[in-house]
Amino acid sequence: MPRLLLALLLISGLAQAVELEGQMVQGTLLRGQVAPGTQVRLNDKPIKVSAQGHFVLGFGRDAALEHQLSLIDSRGSRPQTISLNAREYDIQRIEGVAQKYVSPPKEVTERIARDNRQIGEARAINSDRLDFLQDFIWPAEGRVSGVYGSQRVFNGVPKRPHFGLDVAGPIGTAVVAPADAVVTLFVPDMYYSGGTLILDHGFGVSSTFIHLSKSLVKVGDEVKQGQKIAEIGNTGRVTGPHLDWRINWFGERIDPQLLVPERH
Repeated sequence: MPRLLLALLLISGLAQAVELEGQMVQGTLLRGQVAPGTQVRLNDKPIKVSAQGHFVLGFGRDAALEHQLSLIDSRGSRPQTISLNAREYDIQRIEGVAQKYVSPPKEVTERIARDNRQIGEARAINSDRLDFLQDFIWPAEGRVSGVYGSQRVFNGVPKRPHFGLDVAGPIGTAVVAPADAVVTLFVPDMYYSGGTLILDHGFGVSSTFIHLSKSLVKVGDEVKQGQKIAEIGNTGRVTGPHLDWRINWFGERIDPQLLVPERH
């Protein structure tokens, strides 16, 4: 993972610096560190900082390209601009699709809303865990069959972009924890996502694994990086067995592929 040192902020002749690790593009997760006791604000919103000065920021698929980061201590506050690079995403336009596949039937809307509430509550957790500082690993072996940011347009109607990283594999293929975490949710039969497992890595950073055939852990379990936690399945609305892995920073959807080593 490349490390980027932002320009030093000069306050009363003294240097106040922030170091950010990550790729400066839309969909990125930036892990940062400042001097202990320094407050951090992003676009004028307070950001959680650990006692050691660690923090994390997430920027979604279509995030604005410029953001204001402010460091505040006893000497005052100075803004620093974070500049992101824009990305291009794969857009597929498909005509002649039956309407029932474009919009879900009304009788399942309540179930979908319940699923979304459970997922939203798990992703809103703001624990003090610092697991997000680890170098993440791939959660499954297999061919990458879907990438973050891609989108389909059915009959001229844009559908929600794909916010995960898909890894194809036979049912029963091992899914491992990409970093240390605690389990905050497992539901075996959500409407869209089927078997759905969420891990909390701390400070609003979470991993979601969907279409699972089964989970090997339960809510409240502490898991270690590389530990087998589940198995690939074809549950929910899928066309074949695969793992869909998603990373969130609260409500911001992050590209998991930016956090793991490249596969050759």
